[in-house]
Amino acid sequence: MMIRVNHVQLQKSLNEVQYPVSKKDLIFYAEEKGVDEGVLRALRRLPNQQYETPTDVSQAIGRLLIAISMLLQSSQL
Repeated sequence: MMIRVNHVQLQKSLNEVQYPVSKKDLIFYAEEKGVDEGVLRALRRLPNQQYETPTDVSQAIGRLLIAISMLLQSSQL
């Protein structure tokens, strides 16, 4: 299953979070705010760690999306 992330909604949502934040609290906050399912799927797959800034979360999601893309490409070889 491919994860699609609405980056505008992600940034808007992340800017309202009180940092630092745990993955668990980040997901809870996103569910409470009703962010789209693509963002929630991405947040659920993040490493279980403390995030200091919205940029930390965005970068982690970017790394996740790259890893998934590489896996999908290698499975098609």
